[in-house]
Amino acid sequence: MQTAFTNICERMGHSQELCDSKRGTVIGCRLCKSICDISLLLNIPRSTVSGVITKWKQLGTTATQPQSGRPCKI
Repeated sequence: MQTAFTNICERMGHSQELCDSKRGTVIGCRLCKSICDISLLLNIPRSTVSGVITKWKQLGTTATQPQSGRPCKI
Protein backbone atom coordinates (compact mmCIF):
# COMPACT_ATOMS: atom_id res chain seq x y z
CA MET A 1 0.00 0.00 0.00
CA GLN A 2 1.36 3.42 -0.92
CA THR A 3 1.14 6.28 1.49
CA ALA A 4 0.54 9.89 0.49
CA PHE A 5 4.22 10.67 1.14
CA THR A 6 5.56 8.02 -1.23
CA ASN A 7 3.02 9.02 -3.87
CA ILE A 8 4.17 12.66 -3.69
CA CYS A 9 7.83 11.66 -3.86
CA GLU A 10 7.21 9.55 -6.96
CA ARG A 11 5.49 12.43 -8.74
CA MET A 12 8.19 14.95 -7.85
CA GLY A 13 11.11 13.03 -9.36
CA HIS A 14 12.93 15.05 -12.01
CA SER A 15 14.94 12.19 -13.47
CA GLN A 16 12.02 10.30 -14.96
CA GLU A 17 11.30 10.54 -18.67
CA LEU A 18 8.03 10.01 -20.43
CA CYS A 19 7.80 6.76 -22.34
CA ASP A 20 7.31 6.89 -26.10
CA SER A 21 3.69 5.84 -25.85
CA LYS A 22 2.81 8.77 -23.55
CA ARG A 23 4.60 11.20 -25.86
CA GLY A 24 2.58 9.83 -28.77
CA THR A 25 -0.60 10.16 -26.75
CA VAL A 26 0.22 13.82 -26.00
CA ILE A 27 0.69 14.54 -29.71
CA GLY A 28 -2.48 12.67 -30.61
CA CYS A 29 -4.52 14.53 -28.01
CA ARG A 30 -3.14 17.88 -29.16
CA LEU A 31 -5.25 17.74 -32.29
CA CYS A 32 -8.49 18.09 -30.33
CA LYS A 33 -7.62 19.20 -26.78
CA SER A 34 -5.80 22.05 -25.05
CA ILE A 35 -2.57 21.71 -23.09
CA CYS A 36 -4.44 22.02 -19.78
CA ASP A 37 -6.90 19.29 -20.76
CA ILE A 38 -4.10 16.94 -21.82
CA SER A 39 -2.26 17.60 -18.55
CA LEU A 40 -5.32 16.72 -16.47
CA LEU A 41 -6.18 13.72 -18.63
CA LEU A 42 -2.72 12.11 -18.50
CA ASN A 43 -1.79 13.37 -15.01
CA ILE A 44 1.48 14.96 -16.14
CA PRO A 45 2.63 18.59 -15.66
CA ARG A 46 1.60 21.27 -18.15
CA SER A 47 5.23 22.20 -18.71
CA THR A 48 6.00 18.63 -19.79
CA VAL A 49 3.06 18.59 -22.19
CA SER A 50 4.14 21.93 -23.61
CA GLY A 51 7.73 20.75 -23.98
CA VAL A 52 6.72 17.59 -25.84
CA ILE A 53 4.50 19.56 -28.23
CA THR A 54 7.19 22.21 -28.82
CA LYS A 55 9.84 19.57 -29.55
CA TRP A 56 7.46 17.82 -31.94
CA LYS A 57 6.76 21.06 -33.81
CA GLN A 58 10.45 22.00 -34.08
CA LEU A 59 12.04 18.62 -34.76
CA GLY A 60 9.16 16.58 -36.10
CA THR A 61 9.87 13.76 -33.65
CA THR A 62 9.10 12.83 -30.07
CA ALA A 63 12.22 10.69 -29.60
CA THR A 64 14.68 11.60 -26.87
CA GLN A 65 17.62 13.52 -28.35
CA PRO A 66 21.20 13.06 -27.10
CA GLN A 67 22.40 15.59 -24.53
CA SER A 68 25.16 17.95 -25.45
CA GLY A 69 28.19 18.13 -23.21
CA ARG A 70 31.60 16.84 -22.52
CA PRO A 71 32.16 13.19 -23.46
CA CYS A 72 32.74 10.69 -20.64
CA LYS A 73 36.29 9.65 -19.85
CA ILE A 74 37.13 6.00 -20.29
